[in-house]
Amino acid sequence: MTARRKPAVFVLEDGRVWHGEEYGAVGHAFGEAVFSTGMSGYQETLTDPSYHRQVVVMTTPHIGNTGINGEDDESSRIWVSGYAVRDPSRIASNWRATGGLEDQLAAQGIVGICGIDTRAVTRHLRERGAMRVGVFSGDDALRPVAELLALVQASPAMAGADLTADVTTAVPYVVEALGERRFTVAAIDLGIKSMTPRRMAERGMRVHVLPAGSTADEVRAVAPDGVFFSNGPGDPATADRAVALMSGLLADRIPVFGICFGNQVLGRALGLGTYKLRYGHRGINQPVQDLATGRVAVTAHNHGFAVDAPRGAPFGTPFGTALVSHVCLNDDVVEGLRCLDVPAFSVQYHPEAAAGPHDAAYLFDEFAAMMAGAA
Repeated sequence: MTARRKPAVFVLEDGRVWHGEEYGAVGHAFGEAVFSTGMSGYQETLTDPSYHRQVVVMTTPHIGNTGINGEDDESSRIWVSGYAVRDPSRIASNWRATGGLEDQLAAQGIVGICGIDTRAVTRHLRERGAMRVGVFSGDDALRPVAELLALVQASPAMAGADLTADVTTAVPYVVEALGERRFTVAAIDLGIKSMTPRRMAERGMRVHVLPAGSTADEVRAVAPDGVFFSNGPGDPATADRAVALMSGLLADRIPVFGICFGNQVLGRALGLGTYKLRYGHRGINQPVQDLATGRVAVTAHNHGFAVDAPRGAPFGTPFGTALVSHVCLNDDVVEGLRCLDVPAFSVQYHPEAAAGPHDAAYLFDEFAAMMAGAA
């Protein structure tokens, strides 16, 4: 029989409170409360840098049954600031497991809570929108709720947050092409996942992963056939350096492919605005339609911001015409952009999709074709 867990409290900034039990590290954590609808892939979610300063609520009740392993991490650490689950697995039941999820959370200091109705939390966030939250356990959980709420309301908001410097690589590194090298790519690390350069390497691309603050000269120094802008956390309205770099590449007609945060960077370089979604898209089951073909792909998402762009006819930009290429079928949010006069395109979702789905993997082939056409 396991020891009884001690109390923990989940306090949203609008005053809604759930009482549960401690899970992972003991203490307190603050961040933006977001929900993930994925039924699998929690290890990839936890180690995705895009989740920096977010408290992830897992809508699926049973979490942890496959444990953790040494192969599926998307970065060198867990990035979520807190974690909420309903029914944590008592054991890890997978042949690849090297440890338990809760032990890993505790070892990395990630404060969590279990035993709360995470589907009720999800419904609340869908109705009220993503908001700040605090997770409290140990002595913190014994303090009056009014004090805890005040702490939550004093914590930083996600709107206006500039977080790419927190998650980007400190030094450049190279992921070699698998097999024959066909292209050289400069990947701007705004919070890149480890699977992304691997997917490009599988297509014969030698990938130079560069820090988010890299200059145009540093990018050109690797003589890239194309430049990739990665996913990442925070508010795209703060990404002025990345936008300036993107603008210079577009002016030079260097092939560009962006995903997630990179899609928002391309949008801003094209003169478009961005805005915060009510509760964002997260998980691995989001339907997206390619407007050119009508094809629908089930895709992996993690974004709380979106590009504000006109649907339908092409629109003018400083770099010629462009159009919205993809939309989400759940809410009509812009999920992709394509330039018609310069070699550049982007999507708001994750074609590398570690843990799946893999419907959008063809976009890396489109990037290769674009670079081949520009050669």
